[in-house]
Amino acid sequence: MSSLAWIDFDEAERQRAQRIIALFQERESRDELGLGSIRDSIADHLFPGTSTIQTRLRYMLFVPWLYQSLEQRRRAPHQLKEEARTLEIRLVEALKTGGEKKGIIGREAGVKLQRLPSSVYWAGLNAWGIRLFHGSIDSYFAALQRRRLDHTPDESETSAERYSNQKFWTKGLPPCPAKLLDSTTFRLTKDEAGFIIDRLVSQQPSSLLTHLAQHRVDAECDYIWEHPQRHDFPAKAQHLVQQADRFSAVLHGASLLYNLQLSERREHDDWVRSYQQRIEAWADGIDLKAIQNWSLDDFWKTVEHPAHNIRPATRRFVAQWLEQVASGVERISASYSARSLVKKRESQLKSSQSRFTNRAVLDRWTGASGAERLSFRWSQAKSHLRDLAHAR
Repeated sequence: MSSLAWIDFDEAERQRAQRIIALFQERESRDELGLGSIRDSIADHLFPGTSTIQTRLRYMLFVPWLYQSLEQRRRAPHQLKEEARTLEIRLVEALKTGGEKKGIIGREAGVKLQRLPSSVYWAGLNAWGIRLFHGSIDSYFAALQRRRLDHTPDESETSAERYSNQKFWTKGLPPCPAKLLDSTTFRLTKDEAGFIIDRLVSQQPSSLLTHLAQHRVDAECDYIWEHPQRHDFPAKAQHLVQQADRFSAVLHGASLLYNLQLSERREHDDWVRSYQQRIEAWADGIDLKAIQNWSLDDFWKTVEHPAHNIRPATRRFVAQWLEQVASGVERISASYSARSLVKKRESQLKSSQSRFTNRAVLDRWTGASGAERLSFRWSQAKSHLRDLAHAR
């Protein structure tokens, strides 16, 4: 992503920008009402190191294996970057040869692949303590050259010994399989699964992801609060999941009302009927008593995360929407104040690009923007946990 080169010096900002760009390409993850900081805070507490564009867990090993193979090559940073890209493209073909059909990053794009697996998993590798080098991919390649030039060779050292002291990757990384780039699969070995679990226990000991990974839990459910073993979660995780469930349920109504209003402006009767029905179903599912007793002060304390700044305007919108819901959820689709609240929020966020004021933007709308419940990256976490559970 050459367009992000200007923030290459700041890894945190780079990752944040990549998340924003990715969200614009994922229909149901669009953050039309500015709830992304809350969503990501909760997701990073529950499932740290995951992202919505991750596919399969073994990429957490593929990337360091491929990058390690470059560390002893005497190349300039731009040459190493190109060689890394070549290796990642070869990995696509190796996975196809191995019989994999789903989850391959670049399966269709091939040599035209823009978002490489390394960029997708780079932040997660750091969060799980697999990557010890704190910096961007470009700075990693620059560091390889710099450290090689700074190192005074000792004739008694082997090449492997010189580079083992560079601390780019954690000790104990499982060995790269022979002929990895000829044929491979997403199936983890037991040793590889054990390594990943050890990393999670070491770096993310209090996360729900770690708890589930330790127990090799493979559960099929759409949302984490529907998990069959939810009552066995640690107490802190249970509380966070409860808060996530409540937030997702309540704010889903605001997203549906947003889509309903746009459907009305487009005068698309089928869309209007669909969203009216969905709002009715949403209202029927709301536990009004629980919502009326919901403490937002407790919620904000629970979801607070150092990597995300939840702005005062976002907090006010959530509080005002909660008031709308608590005062009469069954009338919300017809409520002028509820409609105005949603419209004002989107307009403030998008300014001249608001679909309420810019007809050209509205006409490009395809009928759904962020219309599904927030799931806080459970889909990706579930996939990773399944890969751990089926290691052999």
